[in-house]
Amino acid sequence: MKFPISAIILTYNEELNIDNCLKNINDLCDEIFIVDSYSTDGTKQIANRYGVKFIQHSFKNQADQFNWALDNLPIKNEWILRLDADEYLTEELKNEIIKKIKNIPNDVVGFYLNRRVYFMGKWIKHGGYYPTWILRLFRRGKARSEQREMDEHIVLFEGRAGKFENDFIDDNKKDLTWWIEKHNNYALREAREALLGNYGRGMKKKYYKLPLFCRVVAYFIYRYFFRFGFLDGKEGLIFHFLQGFWYRFLVDAKIYEKLRINKKA
Repeated sequence: MKFPISAIILTYNEELNIDNCLKNINDLCDEIFIVDSYSTDGTKQIANRYGVKFIQHSFKNQADQFNWALDNLPIKNEWILRLDADEYLTEELKNEIIKKIKNIPNDVVGFYLNRRVYFMGKWIKHGGYYPTWILRLFRRGKARSEQREMDEHIVLFEGRAGKFENDFIDDNKKDLTWWIEKHNNYALREAREALLGNYGRGMKKKYYKLPLFCRVVAYFIYRYFFRFGFLDGKEGLIFHFLQGFWYRFLVDAKIYEKLRINKKA
């Protein structure tokens, strides 16, 4: 039995991931939208097999694309689920949603879901990467994405948010070359945000107050040793080094490059 939940998935060349995502939520959500950035692979063909509503729209950034979807899609349901193509819900989470969705108090307008990240098939449990709570299920008209190039979050306009106990999975099947290219692009965007003073919130805001490059070394040591990232094995070593050191170093290098250019101008 499907439930009155509208899923929104943003895609671009996701033929390796989208089938698993759609198969997972097809028995839960009675309405599924894919907002595609003009994929050139088999994403559309796979989506068509599930009878989803497939819409194409030019991509600027994640926040802009998702907000465009909220403003323009003919969403019929009260509850909206936001997923990426490489994500899916555990059966435990699906059962929890089914059990609780009909009896939610009116003042609860959103739910935080706990993300469980897999990298090279390995669950990254340590290094401060789990648990990570993200607002992904909310009532229509009660939330919107922050307008940021990077690290955008869905935020509520009113009401309060609850939490579901069980996890959703982030498990991208693309290779390491794709991952590196994606994070190179992320680094450029994050460097731009940092130069504008848009540091985000919480620990990241404190991180950017530390000296350039020194903060990268300190963060990796903290994450890999003090937060036990080394317990994630070889895959964890690759992930924590690339995501917790190489990527952060690349962001700082791009910031430094821009500052040098501005100084010479």
